[in-house]
Amino acid sequence: MVGRDKSGTLCRILKIDRLDPSELTVLEDSTTYPEIECYDLLRRIHEGNRSTGGLKFVTACYGIIGFVKFLGPHYMLLITKRRKIGAICGHTIYAISKTQMITIGNSPVQSNMAYSKNEKRYKKLLCSVDLTKGFFFSYSYNVMHSLQRNLCKNETGLLNYETMFVWNEFLTRGIRNNLKNTLWTVALVYGFFKQV
Repeated sequence: MVGRDKSGTLCRILKIDRLDPSELTVLEDSTTYPEIECYDLLRRIHEGNRSTGGLKFVTACYGIIGFVKFLGPHYMLLITKRRKIGAICGHTIYAISKTQMITIGNSPVQSNMAYSKNEKRYKKLLCSVDLTKGFFFSYSYNVMHSLQRNLCKNETGLLNYETMFVWNEFLTRGIRNNLKNTLWTVALVYGFFKQV
């Protein structure tokens, strides 16, 4: 997975291991690459893995909602489309317009389990949650805190997701604890946001 800064000129790489079906292993390359070096790195990875299909573009996304595992493989939930719904103190607040669930896993046992009756039922239950209604997030503003708390405290670095207000706190706990940062995930708050 490739993450870009706002300007699109700097990139970070996130590797999600698909070989071990029992564990979700996520590794972040600590290097920040200029765009041209990132493309060169991806080209070399593609050529090195050509015998197994190489790299394939899956989707563009605006953040990781989280990871979930039912009976079979892990699934990654992504925000694939967003819309601006307002701003607080110059920080943009977004709502989700579209999401996608991607299967993580490569073994035959996992893929058979992914299509089992119960696995399909659990996926359907999760997909019944309409993330396009009532959920909002921001990349630069802690929507889980009150305006007063955000103005009084200047928090940087690892955001501690408030379990009381962040809907996807559990879904992101593994990746946040593993990477020790919240660069790749978004804190979704379920509620009401309107600005006129």
